[in-house]
Amino acid sequence: MRKIAITTVAIAGVALMALSGCSARSSSSGSDASGFKSGSLIGVALPDKTSENWVLAGKLFTDGLTKAGFKPDVQYAPSNNTASEQASQISTMNTKGAKVLIIGAFDGKQLGSQVKAAAANGAKVIAYDRIIQDSKDVNYYVAYDNFKVGELQGQALLDGMKERFPDAKTYNIELFSGAQTDPNAKVFFDGALKVLQPKIDDGTLKVVSGQTAIAQTQTTGWLAANAQTRMDTLLAGSYSSTELNGVLSPNDTLARAIIQSIKSAGKNTPVMPVVTGQDSEAASIPLIMSGEQYSTINKDTTALVQQAIDMVKELASGKKASTNSPATNNGSVDVPTYYLAPVLVTKTNAAEAYKNNSSLEALVKANTK
Repeated sequence: MRKIAITTVAIAGVALMALSGCSARSSSSGSDASGFKSGSLIGVALPDKTSENWVLAGKLFTDGLTKAGFKPDVQYAPSNNTASEQASQISTMNTKGAKVLIIGAFDGKQLGSQVKAAAANGAKVIAYDRIIQDSKDVNYYVAYDNFKVGELQGQALLDGMKERFPDAKTYNIELFSGAQTDPNAKVFFDGALKVLQPKIDDGTLKVVSGQTAIAQTQTTGWLAANAQTRMDTLLAGSYSSTELNGVLSPNDTLARAIIQSIKSAGKNTPVMPVVTGQDSEAASIPLIMSGEQYSTINKDTTALVQQAIDMVKELASGKKASTNSPATNNGSVDVPTYYLAPVLVTKTNAAEAYKNNSSLEALVKANTK
């Protein structure tokens, strides 16, 4: 893996500590009520199926919770992606008597009454991948360290442009972020700007469109079509006679749409601009190996789901769930947190990064020249 400056990682750690204002917890010592029986209902509310990782998570939760002796109720917000529909699904889980709710929120600000009802029922709430905001009734948060994800993406953008444009003194870039309804989108973006903003300020990087605020860069619904439309507009409006060197893309789905726009506009020659990503989606692995997409972030969904299930098992036994990081402030309380470490993946380290994932490793081998 490309070396990321030690100071960058240290800054991220300090920032997380400062935001939380709490010391890290590293064990499940102590009791958390009386636990619950084998066979109890565990509700899992996931936001959508726009990313293959959400689809995989649903299957892993269904299989893993069943194997662990629980009754899973796994629901996705419907295709129209409304927060109200997810809230309705969670309310039904409460009515059914779910002992734990694992929630990947469609909109982290719209579930206050549902998690309050869960608390009134004696259920525990685990925010999965996305923090649930402005509620004192969130018990735990399990995710990858998303600020670090952003830092890795920002550094990859810089490193990739140095590789591909070795004679350039300055670089022209554009910035994309995820859906404003997803609190992670801002965390990714802030992490990336921690690395990129100093270079924007000193003139090394130029955002030619001038669109640097998250409200300008956001991608409604995390939908590929919206990213491609915006990239088409940016290229037509700002790059008719200007070279594009790189694009900060927050995930692989959007990266592929951005790459398609770049190719359609003929901006992939003589050198393909650097495009970042996230999630290690299967469709992006061939693009990384060919150089069309420069990087992704490996956030092993299997490991994240398993950690959430392990937390359920601890709660079932009457213990506190394990945490390993500073608590995350959700705007109302400091939520005990378990963070997994993300890994930057480029063509250089893809084989090593995916050696424990047979399907992705096979894609790397099949596309290695």
